[in-house]
Amino acid sequence: MTQVIDSFQYGDVRERKIGHIEGIAPGAEFHRRVQVKRNSLHSDTMRGISKLVDDDGSYIADAIVLHGGYQDDHDDWDTIRYTGASPDADKYEVKGVPRLRRSQSWDYADNAALKRSYERGHPVRVIRGWKGDSRYSPVDCYRYDGLYLVTDIRTAVAQSPAPDGTPIKICQFDLKRLPEDRQDPTALEGQITDLLERRDAAPEEGPEHEGIADEPDEQVDREEEPAQQEKFPETRLTRVQRLIRDNAVIRNVKRLHGGECQVCGLRLLGPNGKPYSEGAHIRPLGKPHRGPDVEPNVLCLCPNCHVGLDIGAFVIEDDWSIVVRAGAFGVNVRPKLKRRPQHKIHLDYVRYHREWWLSR
Repeated sequence: MTQVIDSFQYGDVRERKIGHIEGIAPGAEFHRRVQVKRNSLHSDTMRGISKLVDDDGSYIADAIVLHGGYQDDHDDWDTIRYTGASPDADKYEVKGVPRLRRSQSWDYADNAALKRSYERGHPVRVIRGWKGDSRYSPVDCYRYDGLYLVTDIRTAVAQSPAPDGTPIKICQFDLKRLPEDRQDPTALEGQITDLLERRDAAPEEGPEHEGIADEPDEQVDREEEPAQQEKFPETRLTRVQRLIRDNAVIRNVKRLHGGECQVCGLRLLGPNGKPYSEGAHIRPLGKPHRGPDVEPNVLCLCPNCHVGLDIGAFVIEDDWSIVVRAGAFGVNVRPKLKRRPQHKIHLDYVRYHREWWLSR
C-alpha cells in the first residue's frame, strides 16, 4: 500500500495559486484525488482540468491530471499531448478507454480555461495517476510531477469516430516540462540552499572535482572522497536538492522492497534495526540520458550494487536475467532481478541501460 500523504502532514490546507504550492516539491505522492485536492494541487476530484480565477476575474487552468485519458493523449515525460474536456453526457467507454459521442468545444469552460493559460503563458501543475503511461505512472497513487507550459493548441480529429461514424473534433494541447531550474524549490529546500551557499562562500582549500558540478546527474553520480580535507562543492548542494525532490519516489520503491537489494538480496540493517538501501535510477536523470524521476525507472539496491549499475558492471536482460560484465563483481548476484507486483519496472529503461553499456 502506498503511503498516504495528506494535508495533515504538510500543515493546513493551502491557498490555490498558479505555480508550485508552498511546501510540496515535485515527486510528492498522494493516495487518492481527495488528498490532491486537499493540498490545493487541483480543484476537483474527478475532472482532468483544474480551474482558477485570474486577476481579471476570468477562469484559467492551474493543473491537469493524467490518469488513463483519451487514446489521443500521449505522454513522453518532458512533453505531453493532452486532449481537452467534454461534458459527461458526451463521453462513453470502450474497454475502459474514454471515447466521445460528439466534438469538443473551445467554449466549454475547462477547455477555455486551459486555452487562456496558454495565451497568458501561465504554467500548469501536472499530476500523474497510476492509470497513465506505464513508463511514468506511480504505484497505486497520484504524484505531483512539477510545472509544464502549454506550448501549442489546435483543433484535431480524434482517432475514433462518433458511434454513428462521423469524425470527432477534439481540443488538443501540447505541454512541455519546465527546466529543472524553473522547478522552484520549496521553502525547506530554499533554507538548505541558503545554508549551503553560505558554507560554500567560505574559502576552500585543495583541488575541486572537475566536471561533477556541471553534470551532477551523470551515470556515476557520486564524487570520490578526496585524500585531503573534505570539500563541499556545488555537487553537495545538488545532491541535497535531489534527495528532497526524489524523496517520495525513492522512499516508495525502498518501502515496497523492504530495503532488500533487488540484485544481490543484501538487506543492510543499522544499529536501530532499520534497513538501509539506495534508490538507483536505471536510466540516469542528467545529460545525455534524460531519464525520468519515476518509480518504473528506479531500483532498490545496496550501495555496492548501486555502484555496479552506475558503472555498467552488470546489465539486465528483457527476461530480467542479470548479466555480470565485471569479473571482480560479487558472487552473490541473483540469476534474475527480484521484482514485486506493486513495483512495475519498465523494460524501456532496462534496455536503455543495457544498450548504453554494451555499445561501449
